[in-house]
Amino acid sequence: MDYSKPITDGLKAEDWAGEMGERWLANLDRFESMIAPVGDALLARAGLRAGERVVDIGCGGTSREIARRVQPGGTVVGVDISAALVAEAARRAASAGLTNVAFVVADAATARPPGAPFDRLVSRFGSMFFPDPAAAFQNLGRMLRAGARADFAVWAPARENAWVAGLMGVVGAHMEIPAPVPRAPGPFAFDDPEYFRAVLAEAGFRDLQFQRWEGQQLIGGAGADPADAVRFVLNVMSFGALVQEHAPAVRAAVEAELTALFAAQRTPAGIAMGAKAWLVSASTG
Repeated sequence: MDYSKPITDGLKAEDWAGEMGERWLANLDRFESMIAPVGDALLARAGLRAGERVVDIGCGGTSREIARRVQPGGTVVGVDISAALVAEAARRAASAGLTNVAFVVADAATARPPGAPFDRLVSRFGSMFFPDPAAAFQNLGRMLRAGARADFAVWAPARENAWVAGLMGVVGAHMEIPAPVPRAPGPFAFDDPEYFRAVLAEAGFRDLQFQRWEGQQLIGGAGADPADAVRFVLNVMSFGALVQEHAPAVRAAVEAELTALFAAQRTPAGIAMGAKAWLVSASTG
């Protein structure tokens, strides 16, 4: 297999293949910096070993770190639906001198990446957007050999994530926010451990283990000041579009309150707010 360039499989446009992927790419370093603590905890818990063959779902900075951890002899295939993100991931891996990682533009819900079946599967916030989770996780299981281990990071409930609750509290004071649809594809699709447990079990995974991660999320990335963080959440995160639909006076009020919120949470590292996620491991039958 050529580990020097991405592979595509002719996907149709989807949210992450289009606007969402482009938005993430334009702010990649900020996004990666925000979620890096969860990724570090996920990989530490996974305990990857040299020589293992790994598939990374929703790939990014994790793919490069996995590639380092499975040397010598191990390989990584990163899978993402966004061609733009895959191209950038491949560029960064090449710049880092990593020759044991390849990237595939594909929908993990249906694809069988080159190199399957793998020894391990890792996904940092890349498994919550499937329209049909049951079918998608069955396909993830088919990517793995018998007895292989999968490790996932998914968000805990929004109300338990101070960074989300804080932002939505400010916005909700000025406008109506559509009620979330439980278990719908999105960042909090698997915030209920019992639901995620049922999805994994139905897909044939066993030995399910859930561990809560709690830490600090740097809003807008490391080193952001309150103004940086406000621009980030309003121009990049999905609810920013809702704010932009309102009158200038409303937008100004939201921006002022967010600035005050972030100023109160400012640290030498950036705007630090509490976050919670689930680190989940499972194995194939």
